[in-house]
Amino acid sequence: MSKLLIQSHQEFESYLGQKLGVSDYHTVTQEQIDQFADATLDHQWIHTDPERAKNEGAFGGTIAHGYLTLSLLPYLWDQVIEVTNYKMLVNYGIDQLKFGAPVVVNSRLRTHVWLKECTNLRGISRVKLRVQMEIEGNKKPAFDGHITFLYHFND
Repeated sequence: MSKLLIQSHQEFESYLGQKLGVSDYHTVTQEQIDQFADATLDHQWIHTDPERAKNEGAFGGTIAHGYLTLSLLPYLWDQVIEVTNYKMLVNYGIDQLKFGAPVVVNSRLRTHVWLKECTNLRGISRVKLRVQMEIEGNKKPAFDGHITFLYHFND
């Protein structure tokens, strides 16, 4: 899969309203869930106790934290697009994010990305993307929403 290459605000603008691409699949493992639980101090059994989750949970096993799936966006976004010629990138916002389905351990996820807005703010590009995290084999996405980045391109 080839990445889309963007080197300026004008190049971003040329894709306005279009689908920018789809990432490769990523498998969410129990080890990754456990490491996220340790990092965030969120050790709820539905995430970290496979035996209890299998016997008492509603999903047949542990599920990934919703914020774990969200935190995969930078990794998967980097598979869709390569932005160069910038000084700095800032995460600016998340809007209208809805979690649609749980991500059961060992699920395979990939991200679909569309460019919704691209605004030049006196030399800073505000880029608003629609992102949808697909769960392989599931009709409902893990989440769907909008993220906004600020790119400070070199002159």
